[in-house]
Amino acid sequence: MRRNTLIVFIGIVLGVIFIFLLFSFQVRQSEVVLKTRFGRPTDEYTEPGLKFRLPWGIEMIHRFDKRVQNFEDRLTEGLTRDGKNLLTSVYVGWKITDPSQFFTKFGGVNPIGEAEKQLAQVLGNAKSSIVGMHPLTDFVSATDNGTNFVVIEDQILNQANALLRQTESDGKGYGLKLEFLGIKKLGIPDQVTQQVFDEMTKERQVLVSTSQAEGDADAAKIKSDADRKAAEMLAKAEGEATRIRGEGEGEAAKYLSVFQQNPELASLIFRLNALEGSLKEKSILVFDRNTPPFDLFQGGWTNVTPKSGPATAGK
Repeated sequence: MRRNTLIVFIGIVLGVIFIFLLFSFQVRQSEVVLKTRFGRPTDEYTEPGLKFRLPWGIEMIHRFDKRVQNFEDRLTEGLTRDGKNLLTSVYVGWKITDPSQFFTKFGGVNPIGEAEKQLAQVLGNAKSSIVGMHPLTDFVSATDNGTNFVVIEDQILNQANALLRQTESDGKGYGLKLEFLGIKKLGIPDQVTQQVFDEMTKERQVLVSTSQAEGDADAAKIKSDADRKAAEMLAKAEGEATRIRGEGEGEAAKYLSVFQQNPELASLIFRLNALEGSLKEKSILVFDRNTPPFDLFQGGWTNVTPKSGPATAGK
């Protein structure tokens, strides 16, 4: 009797669990869940937790990853603004924004794969449109800052999202959005390669000419500044020399009038100055006492040699 009761209890528990699983489902943190009833979307669940449903066959549960997903398209060829063929490939990050639209458009065995096929077409159209707005030098340039990758990537991203929004306005939305985009690879067809090399050589030559012209201009400016400063210094020195010469001539003029009035005094001063210049250092002089300015020693020295011969004096 007890055994039968235990079996019944276990059966009831299993039944409750089965019914609970049949009428409930779990939404995870990283996913968005779409519930359909007889194939038509009814509810979307983006918050994690336990949710309830009708049995399988009546209501179906479709799970989609709500995180950003990566996708890389293949190399596609397009014409630049200057008529050059260019191969481009981009990588994108996209996420599902409307599970109902996404399921309606791509519902099936492999909705992610189908969505990426559609993305490849949208990106191809966006790239073709934007590449045609730029010359080849915006993609391949010999200068350090010649390319405009950031601008071009933003333009392709905005163009692709605009195409996706246009499908929504037409009632054929994809229920997804591009979060970021970057250029992954560039390719140049063989017939265009030599033209690109020639243009890069021309750009380098322009840079060389520009640098040389700037260097010549700087050199000319430095030389001009040096010449100007030299002229200023020379003019200043000549002015100072003229001033000193004028002051000297003025002083000389003062003493000249005195010397003209008393020539003997002038002669004595000149001889004393000459003698002072000769005796600035300790020295031994051999001189003729009759030779100016040493004639001033007449009558005042010692150790005199014969009158007509040379004499010596020590200081």
